[in-house]
Amino acid sequence: MTNSNKLIFDIETVGEDFESLDKTTQENLTQWIRKESAGDEEYAVALEELKNRLGFSPLTAEIVVIGVLDYYKNHGVVYFQAPGEKHKEFSENNITFKQTTEKEMLVKFWEGAEQYEYFITFNGRGFDVPFLMIRSAIHGIRPTKDLMRGRYLYQQNPNAIHIDLQDQLSFYGALRKKGGLHLWSRAFGIESPKSGGITGDDVGRLFAEKKYLDIARYNVGDLRATKELYEKWQKYLNF
Repeated sequence: MTNSNKLIFDIETVGEDFESLDKTTQENLTQWIRKESAGDEEYAVALEELKNRLGFSPLTAEIVVIGVLDYYKNHGVVYFQAPGEKHKEFSENNITFKQTTEKEMLVKFWEGAEQYEYFITFNGRGFDVPFLMIRSAIHGIRPTKDLMRGRYLYQQNPNAIHIDLQDQLSFYGALRKKGGLHLWSRAFGIESPKSGGITGDDVGRLFAEKKYLDIARYNVGDLRATKELYEKWQKYLNF
């Protein structure tokens, strides 16, 4: 494992505006909360929560940032959307920032993935990879690696080993509280990407405020923390 190419990656997503959805889609999304809500007040609270969670499904959201970091080179690229703006490519601290569309960043991601055998994420099986694969299919792009094949490492293709650190550190759910990246970073003395005051819940708001580079730089924090957390797992818990 130590001599193979390794890629760390992370995505950021933004949900569609609920009010812009067609009536049938709105009804489809809200029918269950109508049935379960005791009254108008409870329904209003549930509806607001639903609107805020549209970014968690590839059916009602799009990818606005894909960040990748080569483990050994410690150099990465962050592809980001910035609708209505034009940003020249630039670099900061070994990270190159490139403005693209969602389709373009997906093409670039899968092209780059062909060079790697190991893929490192935090909760990638539960979020990032299904999102990447479904959004790619929607755009007519075929993924070059099957990063969902086999949950356990020994079940996976030797050319596409996906190490989801949340799975590994929680021993595939044996640990009752799986914990998010912030909690694991805190426990291991790693600088949390959330320490800058931005969390994943803020991405939708920042995107609406056109703070595209803030989202891109936040993604870099996730990449760095994931890299350090991987090193802890590799040194002390990978048997």
